[in-house]
Amino acid sequence: MTQLLLFDIDGVIRDVAGSYRRALQATVEHYSNWTPSPTVIDALKGEGRWNNDWDASLELLRRHGANLPARQALIEIFSNFYFGGDPDGDPSGWKGFIRDEPLLVSADFFRAIDHLGWTWGFVSGAEPPSARFVLEQRLQLDTPPLIAMGDAPDKPDPRGLIQLSNSLLNDNTGGCVAYLGDTVADVQTVVNARTACPERRWISLAVAPPHLQPGSPERQAYEQQLRDAGAEHILPDTPSVIQWLEQQAGH
Repeated sequence: MTQLLLFDIDGVIRDVAGSYRRALQATVEHYSNWTPSPTVIDALKGEGRWNNDWDASLELLRRHGANLPARQALIEIFSNFYFGGDPDGDPSGWKGFIRDEPLLVSADFFRAIDHLGWTWGFVSGAEPPSARFVLEQRLQLDTPPLIAMGDAPDKPDPRGLIQLSNSLLNDNTGGCVAYLGDTVADVQTVVNARTACPERRWISLAVAPPHLQPGSPERQAYEQQLRDAGAEHILPDTPSVIQWLEQQAGH
């Protein structure tokens, strides 16, 4: 059986608490003079419908009773906070929050996955320049398989997950695909993939985003939301997926 491990990027490969989430907060504050707390953002993400941070910003503004800007205008404000430069330009010119993203794994992590006999790739709602920046420049991965924003419908629509799986597996219907994400929408994407492509084995792995401290009530509640959505395995952090893969080899 061909084995494929796919990853979300934000909250899984990089910590975006000080970048994407900070840009979301700054964008909402720009239009409303109100800064949503991390708890408010987590609660919104827990609904499973707001994987896109532009739409999440608009929804928070709507719920706060603020006047809603045009979506494209909001995108430009958000992009200025996040990239601080032309998203399609040279990353060395970016001055925004994207410069403040701790990596949660290293290149050695992917070599270990290779050694265990699994193929890997990425299905993310991140903008393509942002996703390529972290994967190709910061992690130095050579042309990593990637579905990013605009390549497929937003999660929890499973078409991006299925599309990348079909391109990487030898069999367009069979094989085993595990997907590691950090939101309810990520889990729901796997659940929906099972319905759309039942011939393939789909496994939902999940991890709480790193801004939630281990053992805290907030993290425990977040992990329960992931379980309730259908996550089969909750990992303590992204590197722990190596131990999970080793356990699969022993079965």
